[in-house]
Amino acid sequence: MQERNTVRSILAKTTTYLEQKGVDSPKLSAQLLLAKILGVERLDLFLDPQRPIIEAELNTLRPLVARRGKGEPVAYLLGEREFYGRPFSVSSSVLVPRPETEHLIEEALKRIPAETGCRFIDLGTGSGILAVTAALEYPNATGLAVDICPDALAQARMNAQQYGVDGRISFQEADFVDLKTEYGNFDIVFSNPPYIGEADYQTLSHEVTAFEPRKALIGGINGVELPLRVIDEAEKLLKPGGWLFLEMGMDQGKTISDYLTEQTTFDSIEIVRDLAGLDRVGVARKKN
Repeated sequence: MQERNTVRSILAKTTTYLEQKGVDSPKLSAQLLLAKILGVERLDLFLDPQRPIIEAELNTLRPLVARRGKGEPVAYLLGEREFYGRPFSVSSSVLVPRPETEHLIEEALKRIPAETGCRFIDLGTGSGILAVTAALEYPNATGLAVDICPDALAQARMNAQQYGVDGRISFQEADFVDLKTEYGNFDIVFSNPPYIGEADYQTLSHEVTAFEPRKALIGGINGVELPLRVIDEAEKLLKPGGWLFLEMGMDQGKTISDYLTEQTTFDSIEIVRDLAGLDRVGVARKKN
């Protein structure tokens, strides 16, 4: 007699399979995929481990597990990833949102009150997580989200519409240095630009290099080239007293800090470290 398939047994089999394939976080991957197929929260899997899994559900689960086994990120399989406590739609045209990027919003809120009627710009918006989250956390703000990739901008627009902030965010397909906007018009510049160097890119996980967009990761030969271009652009975009919040690589803090200092138009320069103690966010204020 064939053993009945249950949540517990399918989770165990899926986890074992993904462990054998050597993917990151096999147990969590199995839980997220099964919860998605069943239309439940991950916690519900533990509350009802004996729930039977029917063949139709297995037929939907199997191809997703196979794709995960090849290293495809769970976020792409689910079509979403949480950022700052909210689910955002993602696709293979944008980077998978990382929790480290939340520090940019946190640092902004430390310095600029949430009720402020500010204007922000997000350079390299990708899926729009920073622009949309900024609009939600600053309900009186308006913003401009910029990306050179039209597919990324479409994803960002979708997320803005999902959260009802599309009326307060404009979108522009452009490079950082070819913006069609007035300079000196922004209170905040957010940016999570590509900041991985060519050599470091070769050391990244297969799950990153094989599936996430290369152009959204590599910031130049040394990785810091694009972040420095963002600083140059921020100097022109910001109003006097405006703030820059720039994500960076884990060993780029001194280079970023020195460059900001050399510009002479910035003060209140700070390199913020993430929870792992690594350089993560450059903060600076344009002098009045």
